[in-house]
Amino acid sequence: MPMRVHAALAMISVLGAAAMLRPADLHALSTAQQELAAARSLRPSLDRGAELYLTCAACHGEDGGGTADGQVPRIAGQHASVLQKQLVDFRHDRRWDVRMEHFADRHHLSDAQAIADVSAYISRLGAGRRGGTGDEAHLPYGAQGYAQLCASCHGAAAEGSGERGIPRLAGQHYEYLRRQIYDAADGRRPNFSTAHIRLLAHLDHEQIAAIADYLSRLPGAAGGSPASRQ
Repeated sequence: MPMRVHAALAMISVLGAAAMLRPADLHALSTAQQELAAARSLRPSLDRGAELYLTCAACHGEDGGGTADGQVPRIAGQHASVLQKQLVDFRHDRRWDVRMEHFADRHHLSDAQAIADVSAYISRLGAGRRGGTGDEAHLPYGAQGYAQLCASCHGAAAEGSGERGIPRLAGQHYEYLRRQIYDAADGRRPNFSTAHIRLLAHLDHEQIAAIADYLSRLPGAAGGSPASRQ
């Protein structure tokens, strides 16, 4: 097929997808992108971030370690760019959780500066206590599955990338990882890319459990200390 025809079909596809979105959806997406870009361009205040984090600590803990049962994720040491993206997504209906939608609203985080501040503070928290893990039954299988399917983006040590906005997965709670994989595969994580969802949807129950258990046992971020503010 000639290249010009390919280009025309691609444009029709894009226009068709845009036509399916309501004007409010397009506006929300644009607003979310603008807010994220603003948060990433601002110089954060770690002192203000520490104050804002007091609200977060009620669920995530003073050390940002979350809960071993996976109901609350570990956020300590997560890349600031990833935290910024998730907070913006919660504010703009791109990620769903009643508690987080409430605490990420403008009553608690008034603007892009507040998002930048609290994200920077959390990113500097150390890994702290060990999180929840699985039953260790299929760890070699999990290591192999991660290396084949995930490491090319998330890194050999599941360290992610702050520059590319890719989450750190190492040291995350087993049950939280497991639930997020199922949520993404079932369409309950609208901020996941289509390619990512398709990849996760091909995993069976044993693979999901094995990869989640493997990741939960990897060393988390060395991080820093809130006292070592820059």
